[in-house]
Amino acid sequence: MRIWVSGARGFVGSWLVPRLEGAGHRVVAVDREIDVTDAAAVAASIAAARPDALVHLAARASVAASREEPAVTARVNTLGTLHLLRAAQRFAAGARVLLVGSGEVYGAATDARAFDEGAALRPGSPYARSKAAADRLGAVFGARGLDVIRARPFNHTGPGQSDSFVASSFARQLAEIEAGLRAPELHVGNLDAVRDFLDVADVVDAYQRLLERGVPADVYNIASGAGVAIGRLLERLLAHARVRPAVREDPARWRGTDAAIGDASRLRRRTGWQPGIPLDDTLARLLDDWRRRVSGSS
Repeated sequence: MRIWVSGARGFVGSWLVPRLEGAGHRVVAVDREIDVTDAAAVAASIAAARPDALVHLAARASVAASREEPAVTARVNTLGTLHLLRAAQRFAAGARVLLVGSGEVYGAATDARAFDEGAALRPGSPYARSKAAADRLGAVFGARGLDVIRARPFNHTGPGQSDSFVASSFARQLAEIEAGLRAPELHVGNLDAVRDFLDVADVVDAYQRLLERGVPADVYNIASGAGVAIGRLLERLLAHARVRPAVREDPARWRGTDAAIGDASRLRRRTGWQPGIPLDDTLARLLDDWRRRVSGSS
């Protein structure tokens, strides 16, 4: 297929594009050269590409940053999605459209129950609200006949991720402490919160499967189904570290104690997808990646 991918040079895009190309697809990779808040620019790009499928990754992805710039987050994540859907309807009406949303749209639970796709959307941040709105737009255009897949991935990490996400933040701090670039103190938020973690490679495997035409257009969680406390995540990362720093709570990083776990039964039934990479392997690779990045910048 000829596949148009937005956000192609971002964290997930840098994993997805080579995977699609390795499978024989022709990828039209677009990133910051196309402003997704510019309807004309999005339309021109899709019209020129005439794709068989589209993957919309471009987004403002940081929950913390969304609280500082909620309007920018809404413009990029929601308005950008609207522009893409309108352009796809006009210039690629037969194409499959994969909208990459977020498990954040469900909010968080006070217990360890897993959210399935029928759970109510209770977004708790400007980021989550922008993704929930984009998700609903996908449903509207799907009802109009566009072949829309709405993916709701839960937390995922791996080499190349920004340190604005928890596992990557821990890994960067550890790599800097190992290199002598930071005092032996690791700054953390609430270690009792529980999240559902996947390797980015497993997530892009799910995206590739969802592009197959035999998979029904629908909404799909992408999740392990297993909750991991942030404190336990840190312990598992420390097992791969060469230092044992003091752990300090940082009020600026603090969030409430809650849980966000996904049920990906629908995805497994319809595509055969299963997460295949153990979390400990993911964390080891993430730390090694930050060691390389820190070494290159020191």
